[in-house]
Amino acid sequence: MVNSAPEHLTDDFLGSVNIFSTAVHELLERQLNLVAKNRVTFSQLKLLNLISHTEGHTIGDVAGFLGVSNAAASKAVDRLVRRQLLLREEAVSDRRAVRLSLTEAGRQILASYDDAAIEALRGVFRSIPTERLRETARLLDELSMTIVKGDDGHDAVCFRCGIHFRERCLLKQVTGRACYLHHHKRQAVKQSAGA
Repeated sequence: MVNSAPEHLTDDFLGSVNIFSTAVHELLERQLNLVAKNRVTFSQLKLLNLISHTEGHTIGDVAGFLGVSNAAASKAVDRLVRRQLLLREEAVSDRRAVRLSLTEAGRQILASYDDAAIEALRGVFRSIPTERLRETARLLDELSMTIVKGDDGHDAVCFRCGIHFRERCLLKQVTGRACYLHHHKRQAVKQSAGA
């Protein structure tokens, strides 16, 4: 049986999802501003988080992850290098490839943000029963998978989770797309098996 939700219910649901998403984003940005003292933007935090989980990227990879042009990605990397939050080394064999790594200051900002964000979100979710949160997450995953099932970009890299990488990615199962985190983990497993 097909469930056809009334139009107003769909609008109400989408409005609730958007309000929740915006409220969480604003809460996380406030936590970032508290710990980073406006040294990094949320977009730059995303880049630091990507680099903390993976290594060796082209500027094109960074641009795709941030959803910006190659020139803007290069500027973002340069800003973080100048602020001594990232180290940038060009690959000897291919100048387009760079090895990006966090400096101690970059690691410290990321760790402080993670701690502050977790604590703030615990406060938000404290009054909601655990099983209700799990059921809500399952519903959102189900809806997300329904939306992306028709996605034919199997070769593209997935960025839908942003900086909230998931070990067991349901979207990867449905679309066949992988993100940098999962690609990096596969490469690390291959390298350790070959060693």
